[in-house]
Order: sequence, then C-alpha cells, then structure tokens
Amino acid sequence: MTAEKRQEQEQQRLRRARVNKIRNGIVITIATWMVVSFLAIVILSVSLIRMNCKIKRLEQSVATGTYTQTVEDSEKADEADTEPFANLVTGIDTEDNMAAEGDEHLVYLTFDSVPGDNTLDLLRELRKYNVKATFFVSGEAAEENGDICQQIVDEGHAIGMRSYSNQMSKIYSSREAFLADYQQIHDYILTNADTDSRLYRFPGGSGNEISNLDMAVFAQMLTEHGVTYYDWNVSAGDASADYTSDTVIANVTQGVSQYKTSVVLLHDDDTKSNTVEAIGPLIEALQDMGAEILPIDDNTKVIQYIHADSIE
Repeated sequence: MTAEKRQEQEQQRLRRARVNKIRNGIVITIATWMVVSFLAIVILSVSLIRMNCKIKRLEQSVATGTYTQTVEDSEKADEADTEPFANLVTGIDTEDNMAAEGDEHLVYLTFDSVPGDNTLDLLRELRKYNVKATFFVSGEAAEENGDICQQIVDEGHAIGMRSYSNQMSKIYSSREAFLADYQQIHDYILTNADTDSRLYRFPGGSGNEISNLDMAVFAQMLTEHGVTYYDWNVSAGDASADYTSDTVIANVTQGVSQYKTSVVLLHDDDTKSNTVEAIGPLIEALQDMGAEILPIDDNTKVIQYIHADSIE
C-alpha cells in the first residue's frame, strides 16, 4: 500500500471519527434536553396539582366556614420571620358556645367584599327590618364602587377592615406587606367614615392556606395594634356561583341553631343579588327562632379559628 493510499485512509478514519463525535454529541444533547424537559414537566405538574388542591381547600373553607391546615403549610413559614407558637389554639367550635335547648341565640350578620353593586340594596333591606349588621370593607372595592362607608356608619352598622387590596398573595407575602395594607385600609376608613375601626377580617379567614407565613404572625400583629379579628362559625354558602336565596336561608338558620353566638359569613359584591333577595326572609326566619340580630361590638363573643389569646 502506497503512502498516498495510507494517508487517504487515515483522513477518512479521522473524518468518520469527527462525524461520530458530532453525532454522539447531538444525541447526548437531545437526550439531556429530553430528560431535563421531562423533569421540569413533572415538577411543574406536581406544583400545579398542589396549588389546585390549596385553591380548592380555600374555596371550600370560604364556602362552608370550615378550615384545615396541613403540616406542610405549618412548616413552610420562614423560621427567621416566625415564632414557634407552640401553645397556639385553633378551631371554631368551643364547648361553651354550643347551644342547648332553651338557650338564647345571638346572631351577627357580617358582609365581606364591601362595597359592591348590592350594598345600597342590602342597607335598604336592613333598614326595613331595623336590623344592624357588620360590614368588612375592602378599600379598592370602596373606591371602585363609590364610597358609602360613611352611610354604613351613619345607619348604625359596624364597620370593619378586610384589607385594602383584597389580594391574598400580596398582603400575606410578608410582615411588611401585611402591615402596609392594614395601615392603608385603616386610614381609608378613618378618612371616609370618620371611624377608628378596630375590627378586622382576614381575607380567606385566619385559617387560610395561602399565606407565605404562619397566619399567627399576622394575628399577633393585629393584636399588637389593638385590633380584634373575626372569623365565622356559620356560612351562608353564597361564595359559590350557583347558590340560591333559599340556600342562604337554610344554611344560616341551620348553623345558627347550633350556637349561642353565631357570626354569619355573607358576601356583598356584584354577583350576590340572591343574597339581597334572601336577607328579608332570613331576618324573619331568625326572628321566628327567637334570635337577636346585632352588630359586632366590644361585647361580642370573639369567633376565631386562630385564638388570639393563645398567641404569646
């Protein structure tokens, strides 16, 4: 074999080696990309499933007034920003509030997402029956729908805070975010209703599972500001899209029958015309039960999922 032939064969061998190396590189790159993409899809799918489960649990808690809190949610708080809260007491039902036959029923009708398109109609219905309620105001909703905070107060109803932005992912993201939102809604009510409100309702309740921090952190902050927060032990069920006025009446009267003190969750936004329709018959049904309907004040039994007096 001549030297030229050997040189040609060597060049062919080198070319084949380069081609194989390039081909192997492409195969490895594609395989790596496929594995990484698959793992990313799995991780995103798991995260999406977990988030959907949280959303469903939150929707259920808002609709039914019940709460659950998982170990994972309790442990996810940043240890640098939270305290252990080892003695924390949770749970809506307390033995001393369970009604027995012959007990008096004190009922506090509370409206969230105020004001909305139905607020004036609700005020009219309450005025008709000379019944006072409690309205938890969201600041952005008030600005968008026309401020009627002063009218709420002037007509003898209690007014409370339900955050300014009503965006849970925002206000529960940190201590600083929560405090800023609290101060904004407090000052808004002070300016527009001439009232130094000391009532608060956590969006989603104090047992929600959206917060980045343990909700006891925010409960403690409110307590330090002299603010009392109220959850609810009776839900009207008007958070769902397909509820009826009859559903509201049935849910509330059944719930009230169980307790001496009932804090009732109702909603007041643009889609709650059935709630307005239910208010008159609901008041009549409660009065037929012998219940006394009152606005929240300093004498009201505090209904909380996270008990403020157990927070050190």
